[in-house]
Amino acid sequence: MTDRAQLADFLRTRREALQPEDVGLQRGPRRRTGGLRREEIAALCGMSADYYARIEQQRGPVPSEQMLAAVARGLRLTLDERDHLFRLAGHATPRRTVHTDHVTPGLMRILDRLADTPAMVFNGLGETLLQNRPAIALLGDDSRWTGRARATVYRWFTEPEARRYYPAEDHALHGRVFTAQLRAAFTRDGRASRAAEFVDALLAVSDEFREIWAVHDVTATHLDAKRIAHPELGIIEVHCQTLVDPGQSQTLLVFTAVPGSPSYEKLALLSAVGL
Repeated sequence: MTDRAQLADFLRTRREALQPEDVGLQRGPRRRTGGLRREEIAALCGMSADYYARIEQQRGPVPSEQMLAAVARGLRLTLDERDHLFRLAGHATPRRTVHTDHVTPGLMRILDRLADTPAMVFNGLGETLLQNRPAIALLGDDSRWTGRARATVYRWFTEPEARRYYPAEDHALHGRVFTAQLRAAFTRDGRASRAAEFVDALLAVSDEFREIWAVHDVTATHLDAKRIAHPELGIIEVHCQTLVDPGQSQTLLVFTAVPGSPSYEKLALLSAVGL
């Protein structure tokens, strides 16, 4: 049963507890009240300001589980706070797993502070959970993918579009890396896991994947540097720094370039104009 009053009060208190700096926003000189405005939270949640306002005002339909998950992410809630939010809305709490897709507030805070640097968070299966704007400008918007295609490794072997951001001469290397990453997840999570489902699906549809999988390469799980074939700016050489949250099996990936290099200038241009 939905407790609209408590739901509205909980959202308001969490909104007012967040500061602009907590989510990567500038504190303007005319801001006189603490916390974030409703329209700012709505933007962080990916919903209209009117929809969010109606929840805080105890109006409108009860939010769906999908919308609640977006609110939890926008408000930077912990897992306990997320579960509380779901209960107040009358929904069962999401099943707690080691590999939840709920991005932790710590990783969110770091991502918020990388407004001018491409960065993204993905889970142990290579499914993108969150991208900042420079990352979308660099590699495209991964939120458009659904189902198995959410995982980079699945797209790599089934969707030709997945390879357009990398030079053709680097494709073989990326195929080995993505396969090694999937094997690591498969070994860690076991036969009854989602990783195993991806393995079975790819073995059934991709000759290339079958050949790489048969090699049992477990070493090429990460690239410190890679080349991005941007459709408008050409080749961009980036270095890849990662921060791993082992408890959630999530990784924050940050793309940088050597200062003063042509690639550095291209990344700066991406961030400035959002190509």
